[in-house]
Amino acid sequence: MRIITGKYRGRTIETVRDKSVRPATDRVKSTIFNVLQSRLALNGADVLDLFAGSGSLGLEALSRGAARSVFVDSSRHVLDLLETNAEHLGCLDDCILIQADAQAFIGKSSERFDLIFADPPYAYDGTRLLPQEIFEKGLLKKDGYLIIEHTRQTSFPESAGHGIAVTKEFGTTHVSFFTERIS
Repeated sequence: MRIITGKYRGRTIETVRDKSVRPATDRVKSTIFNVLQSRLALNGADVLDLFAGSGSLGLEALSRGAARSVFVDSSRHVLDLLETNAEHLGCLDDCILIQADAQAFIGKSSERFDLIFADPPYAYDGTRLLPQEIFEKGLLKKDGYLIIEHTRQTSFPESAGHGIAVTKEFGTTHVSFFTERIS
């Protein structure tokens, strides 16, 4: 796996060898950042990477100018590898690694972020409620984006406070961009 562009362009990052982590493909990652390019300035952005896995999304954001990335994953092994990747890239000082269940982190955090990535396992039961929990908790700054990678079968409950601005489809994989609704 590699960083697509920015100051770490072309540099490789390692991922765990088993199937417990499903990193975003280069095609998906490229599309995510192309959509963001005209919608959100990454320079100086605070990023949260939930279900971080290899950390490819948060590390890509740092490569493109984000100020820091907070990585949350329940696996110590995964976070150790992510720490090694950040050291290899020379950006460990811009990373915060937290071993926690994503929903527990959402429930306890009082920080606010410009950009939140959530790439839960496809079998994760809580995916459809993530937008509601994140927006109700106020984790996203005004004009920020929550980006969730999910299966085609995942549907999200309607909300007066937030909605899907864009959805991109890659076969059975969908990526939805959520924003706050302005009333």
